[in-house]
Amino acid sequence: MSNTPMTPGVVPQRLSRTDYADGFSDMHPPLDAHEALVAADRCYFCYDAPCVTACPTAIDIPLFIRQIQTGKPGDAAKTIFDQNILGGMCARVCPTETLCEEACVRETAEGKPVEIGRLQRFATDTALVTGVHPYQRAEPTGFRVGIVGAGPAGLACAHRLAMKGHDVTIYDARPKPGGLNEYGIAAYKTVGDFAMAEVDWLMEIGGITLVSDTALGRDVTLTELRDDFDAVFLGVGLGGVNALRAPGEDFPYVQDAVDFIADLRQAEDKAQVPVGRNVVVIGGGMTAVDAAVQSRLLGAETVTIVYRRGRDRMGASPYEQDHATRHGVRIVTGAQPLRVIGTDTAEAVEFAYTEETPEGLRPSAQTFQIAADQVFKAIGQTLAAAPEDLTLDGAKIAVTGMGRTSAAGVWAGGDCASGGDDLTVTAVAEGRDAAEDIHVTLIGASEIAAE
Repeated sequence: MSNTPMTPGVVPQRLSRTDYADGFSDMHPPLDAHEALVAADRCYFCYDAPCVTACPTAIDIPLFIRQIQTGKPGDAAKTIFDQNILGGMCARVCPTETLCEEACVRETAEGKPVEIGRLQRFATDTALVTGVHPYQRAEPTGFRVGIVGAGPAGLACAHRLAMKGHDVTIYDARPKPGGLNEYGIAAYKTVGDFAMAEVDWLMEIGGITLVSDTALGRDVTLTELRDDFDAVFLGVGLGGVNALRAPGEDFPYVQDAVDFIADLRQAEDKAQVPVGRNVVVIGGGMTAVDAAVQSRLLGAETVTIVYRRGRDRMGASPYEQDHATRHGVRIVTGAQPLRVIGTDTAEAVEFAYTEETPEGLRPSAQTFQIAADQVFKAIGQTLAAAPEDLTLDGAKIAVTGMGRTSAAGVWAGGDCASGGDDLTVTAVAEGRDAAEDIHVTLIGASEIAAE
């Protein structure tokens, strides 16, 4: 929990125990066996399935749904895990409404897609509760790979490399593995301790050593890793948060939204997490929505998301925007912050309406204020520290092909690498693909072809 001092308007225990239990219950309860069969029966099992093309990990969706339909959820899970070893988490957090389900023929024809996400959860949950890992580790190759970051990209890379017989060491800056799956997702999307349980299950492949509380640049350098390992994969995510660059930013309870979400995720008792009476969230992506909705669930009376452009430019999908408004969150667009107003603590935020000009977005002369005793910044993240000797593409590590960086023997993937769309499922795909390229590089293309 944060050590930020309490302010009169930001307090814990605003609601009853029942309200907390209901608010932070499972967002999409799992299907039971009968419901899964009914949902699977709606699939057309398209030959050239558009849902597969829309999936960043290219899961054979018609096949795993057919396997559920024929009473083989374990086989369905294997089909999913072959492409996405974190398929259980992705079933919970993927924006399926803009990926596989949006491409579903049923969605196009009827406006009601097959519930691919919930069917994927049914299959993967069935497999995870058996406690049996579906993969065997190959004979040791003698090669050692260092991975920085135990988030989705790093974990997917580690599992695929370990499965092929390489020895893997993962370094992570936090006490617990999982990355954003553990620290950065709304609590109602992954209830209980699922993220940690999934990591434990993944590690059963063997050959993976986890070193926690070890940060790149602080505790270990890229040069050291390149000297110690035969290959290095960077899945460090984006640990830095952009500054508001507005007066009053240093008031108590003007916070980074990612820190708020992480504190809430790790809180054993949600009732003890303080929240303001009037909350303002600045930003327009998924982090902004998660912070805003959870503020309401904690008992905030008014919650407002303010984004500098139009709703069609928000990073959060229309589904997530609607999810926020259904929980009483107000969304104000076309405005940017000028200052946080207050004395010792925040009292309001002053905004200026924005306008598009030939020179870009500019604040207009029209201003307004929104009362706020708690303000969350969700205006994007950056690399906490750029790794030495690597070429950057803007604020991210430049990569080509299957995650190759400008440095020989170094790969990168996930949010820290260029070209992705900052989704868990995309990070998994990039980690998996980088592992394949690392394997080919270490073993040699000719030996791979002979296998």
